[in-house]
Amino acid sequence: MTITETEILRSVLDQWRSAVDAHEPGRVASYFTDDAIFQGLHPYGVGPAAVAEYYDSQPIGMTAAYDIRETRRLTDDLVLGYLSVDFAFTDRPVVTVNLSVIVRRLGERWLISHYQVSRLG
Repeated sequence: MTITETEILRSVLDQWRSAVDAHEPGRVASYFTDDAIFQGLHPYGVGPAAVAEYYDSQPIGMTAAYDIRETRRLTDDLVLGYLSVDFAFTDRPVVTVNLSVIVRRLGERWLISHYQVSRLG
């Protein structure tokens, strides 16, 4: 049975979302490759330490809800995803962003190797 691009992305992003919602920056970072390029709404960083630092700075109570808009299988071991993500907070309005990710298979795991957020409009 072949796993679809959407299933691959959901398997990674559901774990990412769970860790974001639980405010566990180290666990969030564990879903990224060692050389991951990470661009949130602040200056970019590279690797899990940059990811953990970014999510550690986010407020407790922030949650993420995503909708996969497009997927592409770039190679057998690379999947591109384009998503809409709503980040909700306890004390301010929801922030909606566009997110592009590339997940890469390393052994038996799929990990995020590229993460770029943009706000349009």
